[in-house]
Amino acid sequence: MEQITAYIDGGSHWTWWILALVLFLLELSLPGVFFLWLGIAAAVTGLVALVVTDLSWQMAVSIFTVLSVVTAIAGRRFWKPRNIATDDATLNQRGVHYIGQVFILETAIENGSGRMKVGDGAWLVTGPDLPEGARVRVTGVNGARLVVEPA
Repeated sequence: MEQITAYIDGGSHWTWWILALVLFLLELSLPGVFFLWLGIAAAVTGLVALVVTDLSWQMAVSIFTVLSVVTAIAGRRFWKPRNIATDDATLNQRGVHYIGQVFILETAIENGSGRMKVGDGAWLVTGPDLPEGARVRVTGVNGARLVVEPA
């Protein structure tokens, strides 16, 4: 009975290390880098529980909570996504590459909205009402829509 009480009491370092393992596995299976910091906090709490044998569960949870906040803040500060410099200012902005080009409408533009074929794909377009098959020039990009005018 004393062993069960020790696990519930917060004094078992194994409880915290198992929690750390579960959090590390969550980190591997979910996107982002958040559970890593919680796993580190749980592992350090387990280390504290190994050293301090009469640790109460309230104190262990408090240590875990404080360490979780500290590791999450430190992790966010040092694990920032870094912007990579590139020579192409329009990288990942496919629609910008079509500005100035002329295409043929696949469906008529009605109430300011239509569709045109670009290469092997289709784009939603915004512009003045025009019939199907009309030639249009791309003048801009609005989100995922190309802005067109008659060519």
